[in-house]
Amino acid sequence: MVEAKLETEVSKFMSYVLRHAPDAAGLTLDVEGWVSFDALEKAVASKYGVSRADILEIIENSPKKRFALVDDRIRANQGHSVGVDLALKAVQPPDVLFHGTSRISWSSIEREGLKKMERHHVHLSTDIEIAKTVATRRKGDYIILRVDAAAMFSKGHSFFVSDNGVWLAESVPVQYLSLDAGTP
Repeated sequence: MVEAKLETEVSKFMSYVLRHAPDAAGLTLDVEGWVSFDALEKAVASKYGVSRADILEIIENSPKKRFALVDDRIRANQGHSVGVDLALKAVQPPDVLFHGTSRISWSSIEREGLKKMERHHVHLSTDIEIAKTVATRRKGDYIILRVDAAAMFSKGHSFFVSDNGVWLAESVPVQYLSLDAGTP
């Protein structure tokens, strides 16, 4: 079993190379973001001295389920800033979704809506508590935004859901946003 601090470091490194900088580990992602697990294992083991079993345990025990491991291939479930096509299918969302962010971002969001920024999608949650957890990682005070996903969907906006349950949208126009009553 890997100690908690090392587990966190390894998980963050794997997220970094599978989402943003595969070349930092000598990896090349395919068009859908997959890479050989053996290649990732080699890079992680050489940097952190962990075993294959340790890496598999980190993947399995990750509360956020950031990684998909299929047939000796691995990829990040979402959050990429590099060009990949996750081959997600559009699905009907729940009526309401949530997004946690910093309070300082509200003035631009109020004008422009939620934008994907450097990522492929805006990340949304069905659970306000998850949105709060995400928001508290931002600097300063946070807010929780309520997304009228049903209205967006009815107007032709597409939604996707990743393997780990994160809801994704290209953007969220301002008319579908409101401050949630649970915002501090």
